Amino acid sequence: MSERREFRDLADPERAHDLIGSLDVGPGVETVPLREARDRVLAERVDADLDVPGFDRASMDGYAVRGRDTFGAGEADPVALDLVGEVHAGVEPDVTVEAGTCAEISTGAVMPPGADAVVMVEETDETDDGSILMRTAVAPGDNVMLAGADVAAGSRALGPGTRLTPREIGLLSALGRDEVPVRARPTVGIVSTGDELVRPGDALDSARGEIYDVNSYTIAAGVEEAGGEPRLYPHAGDDYDEMERILRQAADECDLVLSSGSTSASAVDVIYRVIEDRGELLLHGVAVKPGKPMLVGRLDPADGGEGDDSPSAYVGLPGYPVSALTIFRTFVAPAIREAAGLPEPRTATVTGRMAVQERYSEGRTRLMPVGLLEGASVAETAESAAGDTAETAAGDAGDDAPLVYPVDKGSGATTSLVEADGIVEVPADTDYLEAGEEVEVRLFSPDVRPPTLLGVGEDDPALSRLLDRLERPRYLPVGSREGLRRLRDGLPDLAVTAGPVDRDVDAPVIGGWTREWGLVVPADNPADVTGLADLVDRELRFVNRDTNSGLRASLAAAVDDLADERGVDRHDLVEAVDGFELGTKAHESPARKVAAGEADAGLGLRATADRLGLGFVSLGTQPVELRVNPARRGGDGVADLEAALAEFAIDLPGYAIDGDA
Repeated sequence: MSERREFRDLADPERAHDLIGSLDVGPGVETVPLREARDRVLAERVDADLDVPGFDRASMDGYAVRGRDTFGAGEADPVALDLVGEVHAGVEPDVTVEAGTCAEISTGAVMPPGADAVVMVEETDETDDGSILMRTAVAPGDNVMLAGADVAAGSRALGPGTRLTPREIGLLSALGRDEVPVRARPTVGIVSTGDELVRPGDALDSARGEIYDVNSYTIAAGVEEAGGEPRLYPHAGDDYDEMERILRQAADECDLVLSSGSTSASAVDVIYRVIEDRGELLLHGVAVKPGKPMLVGRLDPADGGEGDDSPSAYVGLPGYPVSALTIFRTFVAPAIREAAGLPEPRTATVTGRMAVQERYSEGRTRLMPVGLLEGASVAETAESAAGDTAETAAGDAGDDAPLVYPVDKGSGATTSLVEADGIVEVPADTDYLEAGEEVEVRLFSPDVRPPTLLGVGEDDPALSRLLDRLERPRYLPVGSREGLRRLRDGLPDLAVTAGPVDRDVDAPVIGGWTREWGLVVPADNPADVTGLADLVDRELRFVNRDTNSGLRASLAAAVDDLADERGVDRHDLVEAVDGFELGTKAHESPARKVAAGEADAGLGLRATADRLGLGFVSLGTQPVELRVNPARRGGDGVADLEAALAEFAIDLPGYAIDGDA
């Protein structure tokens, strides 16, 4: 049996930062062609080897003159100069300007010998005899860019650490540089571990517990964003020898090796033993949530590898996507940016107020994913809430800071990545955050834009089409019952309900439709299911929805009716249905179980059955209602929703617009 490794003294976050900062991640300096230098960071000072411009040049179209020849000239008393020739850009002058003469000149052209100023063409007139009348006086140097006026030979043009944007590329081009020395980007090897992982695009066998590898591409994108060069390696299974081979190959070829998964204290998580045997384990476990099972160390390269023999920096990330990305952004990305010479990102924090109370008392620093809701204040939320919660949430009644709400489905929930706007760091000694309490949100990016509308409630295919018509909506499919609860607490703009739900909430209905619901069965209905009674009276495998679902509420009402009809207790009917108590969260999940041959019937919609090519036994129709938070009825997001509803049409099987809503 494998030895089980236990977490003992968890390092505090500051210790983890220090250890990662002590690792040698920087690969040094490289020279790149100028055409590939955008967004790179200069490694050395660049001095000008020549004057820019390298000659005195005209800065506008006109006539090159000796300035003193124009003294006293004006509109009433112009000075006439003889025209001796012309000079164009890119051509060496073949004329000389002497006393009493001038030469026509183009913008950017070399000033001819003898000339020291340019009179704009708009300030001149040509006479019949070919001389030029100067209607203004100019001093020496007027309208002329002298050699070296832009950059003088020998001067410091750009310093080390300069990030090369298009303007710096332009300066380097003017200096004639076709290549530049830049900080080399750290090469970061990425290894996802676990026998259950499958690369996106390959076939997935859910029966074997296989899941798509989220971390490889997610972390690779983070590495690029931080200024590194990601290199993906094959998956390493939960086998010591295979894991050792892949990790040491990555150590031979990369400046930093990142793995995800296989870092916890489980008996099958062996990666820490590879690091101990083939390198140096500096840290195992950090007092943060999510991300406790983090590893930091150094890893020896493969024997006989092509790289040098020095150890590579190594960081082991947790396996769950939210944990992996959070730990990467917090601890690893800063080290990559420093190695690449990039500054910390632009300040990307906002101050908001908690929309709800959040309890937490695990003794670890918590990196809590949160969403933002603008255009609503804690006071407005309080107006929609009930009882003591409203009084607490109100806080500073005049505060219009954005609301901050937790978005945390657990470390294994990938959707937390896209439903959150940033992170609130909660200190280890904090027991709870109070509703209305001021918090600082570290945004995932300075470009994060909060949603224009926040909706919660029933999962519905017609609703998905409606949301496509809005700009940046965010919808959390938590079910009808949970959606109403959150609406009572005052957070969302919108709650969508379906079926017979508790309507004791002060929230106006702004629209809706009906949808046909029932039992989804195989295409040819081999079990000859005709209705709910078949589930009760026969041994059929059934897949239900979770208790928050409006479909589940309609089914429960139908069970009550059948119990009344038969004169029996409803619990007897429920117990007779194989699978009634175990519900799925997504509206298509029961139908997909039927399609996979894992069930004889599933609770669902006619539209779902039609889309998946399955049979359907109707049990009726149910209303879908869109209810809005009265405190935000006049907001832009709700107004846009109502405008979209006014033009909305549904062409899904079993759906009809409710004209009375």
